[in-house]
Amino acid sequence: MAPRLIGMVHLGPLPGAPNFDGDFEAVLKSACADTTVLTEAGFDAIMVENFGDSPFFSDDVPKITVAAMARVVTTLRRQTGLPIGVNILRNDALAALAVAATCGASFIRVNVLSGTMYTDQGTITGRAADLARMRAVVGPEIEVYADVFVKHATPPPGSTITLVAADTYLRGGADALVLSGTATGAPADLEQFAQVRAAVPGARLVAGSGASAETIGGILEYADGAIVGTSIKVGNQTTAPVDPAKAAAFVKAATRF
Repeated sequence: MAPRLIGMVHLGPLPGAPNFDGDFEAVLKSACADTTVLTEAGFDAIMVENFGDSPFFSDDVPKITVAAMARVVTTLRRQTGLPIGVNILRNDALAALAVAATCGASFIRVNVLSGTMYTDQGTITGRAADLARMRAVVGPEIEVYADVFVKHATPPPGSTITLVAADTYLRGGADALVLSGTATGAPADLEQFAQVRAAVPGARLVAGSGASAETIGGILEYADGAIVGTSIKVGNQTTAPVDPAKAAAFVKAATRF
């Protein structure tokens, strides 16, 4: 069964990143602590992301980042029985798939699977063809969660969310479509969920930002699931640890729907 509630594990700066302080063990310890909280709160899955590595490369991260992500995912895989997702920012889908396939993760998130988006990393163009062929060889069971009009980005003139969603799902090979707000933690436009649902009725839709204990009920009227991070952190700060009380409250709120 596809995970309905996915909790974020936002990693601190990894080796090689500008803000890495030299203590990778502390990054691992923090990731393990967040994973424990999310598991005990009743989340269905976790998503691991190199959030602290900004400024990000567009689509080809250094080898040290891939190695660090592999160690993190392997460590968390041994700790929890929950499915694990991998997102390597900004858009290194091939590296995410490689880590998932070798470390036992269940799915990956791809910010731009097909088409083009304009971002602070420059123009990012999806590599759906390369990813599909690699997945067929190394991990056909690994699911691809693909963003549509990903946050912190601007679509090309003339693009519509329904056309991009259809292309991403029907031609790009996505297993689930992720719709988010304009930035990390920003609420998604629920009207866009309705539009995408009408355009691609068979697609699984996931909210990629803005979910909280207060909003999850409304989100689940339109979406099949949600990825949550900022609203369950201490002080609602994305880089802070997961707050056990907020995580539990989120899951409790979601189970009513």
